[in-house]
Amino acid sequence: MTIRSTSTGELIRLMRAAGFTGVDEPRVLAEDWQVTDFAEAGRRSLANLVQGVGAPAVMVSFLDSDVGFVEALTPDGSSWEGLLNRETAKSYEIPLERFPVESAVAGAIAWSVVAGLTPDEEALRQALTGSALFAEELSSALLVALGLPDAA
Repeated sequence: MTIRSTSTGELIRLMRAAGFTGVDEPRVLAEDWQVTDFAEAGRRSLANLVQGVGAPAVMVSFLDSDVGFVEALTPDGSSWEGLLNRETAKSYEIPLERFPVESAVAGAIAWSVVAGLTPDEEALRQALTGSALFAEELSSALLVALGLPDAA
């Protein structure tokens, strides 16, 4: 989970209230952005968190560190989805057509702009089409491509 929030304690409390479980201590990036891991999220957890904090958020859920499912949302309700490690996703028989790359890139750019960041379109495309041994590597590249400060 990556979101802009001024207090790590408040973020943990809001995540739990939004339906996240197993929330780790957040790592603080520049400009009040925070990154944290969690065990599980409910169906509306991301939406509940974005409403509670009033800031854009991006969440990546991993399948055995092999595939990453990206969901991002802004307070105005704009959202986008993406898939990390598409080649590996094929072996899980995940329908790639449900995660069109160009729609994800366009959504990611729009999300970044709303979040006050400067995205890198080519780096976004690379993160959303690239392959890695662990999907977490692509997740880190995605955060950098979204323009998140100190995400590397």
